[in-house]
Amino acid sequence: MATRLEALRAASSLSDVALLLGVTPKGLAYTIRVQPEASRYTTFTIPKKSGGVRTINAPEPNLKLIQSRLAALLQDCLADINAERTVTEKISHGFRRGRSIVTNAQQHCNRRYVLNVDLKDFFPTINLGRVRGYFIKNKHFQLMEPAVNVLAQIACYNNELPQGAPTSPVISNLIAHILDIRLAGLAKSTRCHYTRYADDLTFSTNLRSFPPKMARLDEASGHWISGSRLKEEVKNAGFIINEAKTRIQFDQSRQDVTGIIVNKGVNVKAEYYKNARAKCNELFKTGKYFVTVQKTLDDGSVEFIKEDGRLVRLDGIMSFIDFVKYERRKKIPAHQKEVKDKKSRGFLLLYRKYLYYRRFFSESVPLILCEGKTDNTYIRLAAMSMYKKFPLFAEKSQKKIKLKVRLFNYSDTTLRLFGLSGGTGQFNKFMSYYSKNISGFSVLGKGQPVIVVIDNDSGSPSVFNVIGQIIKTKVNGDLPFYYIGANLYLVPTPKSQAGGETMIETFLPKKWLNYKLNGKSFNPDGETLDIAAEFGKFILSEHVIKKNHKDVDFKGFGPLLDNISSAIDDYYQRVAD
Repeated sequence: MATRLEALRAASSLSDVALLLGVTPKGLAYTIRVQPEASRYTTFTIPKKSGGVRTINAPEPNLKLIQSRLAALLQDCLADINAERTVTEKISHGFRRGRSIVTNAQQHCNRRYVLNVDLKDFFPTINLGRVRGYFIKNKHFQLMEPAVNVLAQIACYNNELPQGAPTSPVISNLIAHILDIRLAGLAKSTRCHYTRYADDLTFSTNLRSFPPKMARLDEASGHWISGSRLKEEVKNAGFIINEAKTRIQFDQSRQDVTGIIVNKGVNVKAEYYKNARAKCNELFKTGKYFVTVQKTLDDGSVEFIKEDGRLVRLDGIMSFIDFVKYERRKKIPAHQKEVKDKKSRGFLLLYRKYLYYRRFFSESVPLILCEGKTDNTYIRLAAMSMYKKFPLFAEKSQKKIKLKVRLFNYSDTTLRLFGLSGGTGQFNKFMSYYSKNISGFSVLGKGQPVIVVIDNDSGSPSVFNVIGQIIKTKVNGDLPFYYIGANLYLVPTPKSQAGGETMIETFLPKKWLNYKLNGKSFNPDGETLDIAAEFGKFILSEHVIKKNHKDVDFKGFGPLLDNISSAIDDYYQRVAD
């Protein structure tokens, strides 16, 4: 089978490129050639931390989709190139699979000197001509000119790579590879270590004095400036250094690389964490937090005012801190982990509490927790199929059916912090401690129920036993729902007419349960699954039901949706009373 790189090399027309991107040639041609260029992007500015503004050119949805697919294709090509070369390139860390600001910063920990250099107008420096020239002449690509013209039209705007396009990061990385080669060579000759994250260049060393070829102290200004060799190599690679941002950091003071502390392992700035903690505490007490913003008045004067902070912004802050600290922990030797864990426990408890607030306490719509991804798929498709009968679940808006409930998505983070990854057994502890975990919030929630849906089969008695202990009543799965406390409910799948066990797949038509996929039959029991002749629940969900959902009759899910609706109504009534 041809690699993605080989397929791109073979492309000789717009139609070929469209096929690789999974779009129609007509749609691609309209987007990049017929649609007026002015309507392809929305231009706006955002403030920079260092002052001034950054111009963003955000592509319209169709163009953004095409650019996202091209970016993924080029990432695949990059992986193919590295596989051909049998090397793992460790210099560029920005917008690369498996790389991040943390992997970039980790290369410069415990160094005597850390030099930070910024490239000026990184994306705009790469114009349409450079993009075309790269894909035609680069030895790894050497694409045909008609295909190159299509790629350039997709990626460029106003004769440059636009800030805000999904394609700009990966293309800039490809073109900046020659810069990385030059600077890596210079760094090696001066006994320095070099990495790049987008337009941020970092050099570090443990030498007694910093090599003047890389940077030197300007006696006239008292500031460090880039060395002549460094400037020359950057210029020869087609870029320009922004001297205003050149800085060197010594090991006696705090050193940071792309916003991450690197003195003794990667870490978050103390004031950044303290500020996040204060915002969380404010949120838990009042239901909102505030940010201080700078406003320029009509007379040119500046004032600082408080505004309501956006929760999505705080989500990003907390996720960033967690990411850095988690990556830091992975580098700790096993014999030191217990001591180090005690120091990081404070943030983990805060982050866990924050996620309880965001995901369970203050949801704006009912939240449904199922036993896994397959259950989510069935409930979503059933709700959308029967939106008229179950208006609490979904509605039709502008010819699209949208869910009015949220289905809980499991991840490594939910497993690490909540002990949840799907599965009946994990719900026991979650429901036992649920009321305690949300009791620390002073502000009232938004009045939305959290509903746990489980299969009413051989695995359910352990859950029923736990719930029975909580609500002081015998639970056997016969009722439509069980109110556990606070805003938490349990809904077992309805038993069969004969009172027998059920699982969510029970409500699918027999036609689809007996469906043959590549000659294989469905077996719901993962422990007895014969992979040579059978497929399991995930394959049934994703490759049978989901792919054929327009032909599937979901009316068998009606009783289950009825019971979930009853639980939602019950909670709304409790709130009203």
